[in-house]
Amino acid sequence: MKDRLKWVDDFGFLGETASGHSLVMDGGIEHGGHNRGARPMELLLHGAAGCMAYDIIAILKNNKKDVRDLWIDIDKNQAESSPKVYTSISFHIVITGINIDSEAVERAIKLASEKYCSASIMLGKTAKMSYTYEIREHQ
Repeated sequence: MKDRLKWVDDFGFLGETASGHSLVMDGGIEHGGHNRGARPMELLLHGAAGCMAYDIIAILKNNKKDVRDLWIDIDKNQAESSPKVYTSISFHIVITGINIDSEAVERAIKLASEKYCSASIMLGKTAKMSYTYEIREHQ
């Protein structure tokens, strides 16, 4: 199966991924949409964050780190005029686990952001990317 995007109505679209999953995209009411789904640019950001999270978890688990939770807060800036590309994106990665050291996290973020995460590497062609993190001990 190929990836497919189908126009539904106005500014609503239904995406079907090659892996068999569906997603809904829509414009905001202020732009003629019905606010039934994420905006395409939001999905782009979340795709990059998901890619980073996937790689960071894989690297840490591969190094026998006891990760219990992870989330990424995303801040971004876009160009003022079209094309409104992202000009800067900051990922703040919060990792909860048991005895996870900063060296391991820094290494995982470096590998993810420079080698493995294709989505964030692509976005880095137009946006200044930055990565911060905090480690929380699992209670």
